[in-house]
Amino acid sequence: MKFVTEHSFANPDAAARKLVEIANATEAVQDGRIHIELINGAFLNAGGTPAEYRAGIVHAIAKGWLWRHESGSY
Repeated sequence: MKFVTEHSFANPDAAARKLVEIANATEAVQDGRIHIELINGAFLNAGGTPAEYRAGIVHAIAKGWLWRHESGSY
């Protein structure tokens, strides 16, 4: 019998906090903007899944910790 362990970012709040941590460590390109793929790649390299990334980014935006540029690139 195999037991499944919970992912570290399964909780949207934990994923959002990791995304904010990554965003704070990433150098802004212009006007304080960060390319979304830099955050996405770092989150996936930290062990997150695409579903956890999506839940985390939605949670961070809802909390006002992050916001998405109109273009969706930043």
